[in-house]
Amino acid sequence: MDDVGRVPQPNMMRLAAASSVGTTLEWYDFTVYNVMAALVFNTVFFPSFDPLAGTLLAFSTYAVGYLSRPIGGFVFGHLGDRLGRRFVLVATLILMGVASGLIGLLPSYQTWGALSPALLVALRFAQGAAIGGEWAGAVLLSLEHGAPHQRGRNASFAQMGPGCGTILGTGAVAAMTLSLTPSAFESWGWRIPLCSSVVLVGFGWWLRRGVDETPAFVELESRHATSKAPIKEIFRQHWRPLLTGIGARVGPDVAYALLVVFSLTYVTTVLHLPRSLALTATMVGAACNAVAIPVFGTLSDRIGRRPVYAAGTVVSILWAFEYFRLMDTGQPLLIGLAVAGGLTIHAMMYGPQAAFITEQFPARVRYAGSSLAYTLTGIVAGGIAPLSFAALYRSYRSTIPVSLYLTAALAVTLIVLWRARETANAPLAK
Repeated sequence: MDDVGRVPQPNMMRLAAASSVGTTLEWYDFTVYNVMAALVFNTVFFPSFDPLAGTLLAFSTYAVGYLSRPIGGFVFGHLGDRLGRRFVLVATLILMGVASGLIGLLPSYQTWGALSPALLVALRFAQGAAIGGEWAGAVLLSLEHGAPHQRGRNASFAQMGPGCGTILGTGAVAAMTLSLTPSAFESWGWRIPLCSSVVLVGFGWWLRRGVDETPAFVELESRHATSKAPIKEIFRQHWRPLLTGIGARVGPDVAYALLVVFSLTYVTTVLHLPRSLALTATMVGAACNAVAIPVFGTLSDRIGRRPVYAAGTVVSILWAFEYFRLMDTGQPLLIGLAVAGGLTIHAMMYGPQAAFITEQFPARVRYAGSSLAYTLTGIVAGGIAPLSFAALYRSYRSTIPVSLYLTAALAVTLIVLWRARETANAPLAK
């Protein structure tokens, strides 16, 4: 019963909202944190260093969130295949919201000294663990409920979360930036967007309480066929699909880190342009990304996951160099085009990605396998990318090494897609 029949439209709309609200919250919190890491955390939590060195340290705490994702993938992946998708989705939502709210209340280095950045790292760790357990459940909620011929579209609902969360997060920061003086923003204004995540937590909790467990998991329970040790089963029997999922994510992860995270530092620190310009470009790009993701997810249902995914990868390699040529003009319109164009191209990869990865695994270990593919990639890709970009630029004072770094990551994804099997028209494995 993995390939269940068509869900009535009202239910599918609620499922789409329930699927995307969690990843929207996760990426709202992640985006606000990332923006603050680029803009103010170097002075709030690391005031003893020069601006670029402080930014490197702030991005190190960003990387902690990615390094903790696999722990969330292990823990919540196990629970998702043992206790169900719905239970884990509520737990991760609450954990993420609480961690972000506490970061918003955290005293600065001047108040608590070294304890302050230490607690920042701990809370960032909790954030990463939550998102490590969230993604797979959000994808499976809509994919396993939906129609077989629409798996690409349905799985892409969760993929809209980064775009929507980025819009909300950068919008919240932009509102604070425009309404407060720079000193007020650095003193207390940066806390408001982080504490505001409690609103999304409440909305997401209400949505997910009204969603049933997925038919695929219900059927596994009825047959007493749930895995007793899903993580062990993945590494023993499904390591090839796991490597496929990891490789498929490397390029898109690094590209997103460049377009959304490093671009903020580049615009403000290297080009010395207003903070508001960087945030506006990011919001416009995120909107393009969110709109394009279900389009490319739907397209992958019609012509296949691999062709759409691979096309996005090839175009992204070309954009890796054109991106900085546009940015270096210093013209607001061209900077906006660089970010928006890059994130639209990114959607070509991100739209079919969720279905492509989850379709690699059978139902009994689908949560664990998808979670591990998603989270383990962060160790070698998205988590260290902003730190690597900043370090490369600091060492060479050129964007060419940064573009080559992204090209190498995209090449890994292209090779994996070339060797992978097409999953769009195949039935889900039971």
